[in-house]
Amino acid sequence: MQLYGVLGNPIAHSKSPMIHAMFARNCGIDLEYKAFCLAKDNFEGELAELIHQGLLGANVTVPFKENAFRFAHELTIEAKEAGAVNTLRFSDDKFIGHNTDGNGLLCDLVERHQLELAGKRILVLGAGGATKGILGPLLRAKPAEVVISNRTHEKAVQLAQDFSQEGNINACEWQQLSGRFDVIINATSSSLSNEFTPLPCEIDASTIGYDLMYGTKPTVFMEYLADNGAEKSFDGLGMLVEQAALSFEFWHSVKPETEMVYQDLRQVLLSYTADF
Repeated sequence: MQLYGVLGNPIAHSKSPMIHAMFARNCGIDLEYKAFCLAKDNFEGELAELIHQGLLGANVTVPFKENAFRFAHELTIEAKEAGAVNTLRFSDDKFIGHNTDGNGLLCDLVERHQLELAGKRILVLGAGGATKGILGPLLRAKPAEVVISNRTHEKAVQLAQDFSQEGNINACEWQQLSGRFDVIINATSSSLSNEFTPLPCEIDASTIGYDLMYGTKPTVFMEYLADNGAEKSFDGLGMLVEQAALSFEFWHSVKPETEMVYQDLRQVLLSYTADF
């Protein structure tokens, strides 16, 4: 049986084993997919042992995406842009690193939620690894402008410079944000702390919000937008499923259908809510 898994620490919360089990069943592929909690100070050593035991591919989550970037022998353009790897493939002593986060976001925005990004003005909140992973695919969707805003302004400025060849991208200090954005993407950790700093830019009924985080109920960012007049906002559950499907395709050369898996996961989250 083919062995795959997800690498992280902590990892017990991961939905990846559930997702990939459904993908494999739907595609008729016989595989075993496990969650592996690796030591934070021995990622390379423990991963090498797993490969020796037959691991053919792995998803990578916090805090090991940059470790995986250094571990890989070859990197895809998406991994190079992100400076991080969330998908590894092992074969013939060649370890290939990939990043599916940005294209997973695009799949969710464009295919599931039917958003047209070309010619739109997009605001991305946050300038950490999550933002870096999505900027390349976002800019290739040909928006009119992407603006990055972050509490540490210098990080946003650096990212705008790094991606300046991909399209019209600028950095703006949070308190200086103005005008209207068609799409606002939250890539900060505000949904974990349950606190969101108000935005000075315009928000109206046609403003669309997207939070990379997801949970059993709308995030604090989604609630903020709704309270200020936005009628549509989405959490990151769809991105989670779509980036997993792209990883599955990277390993098996077949892209699984995602909608049923997405709906099943949404029901799982709703069942958690019902337990409270």
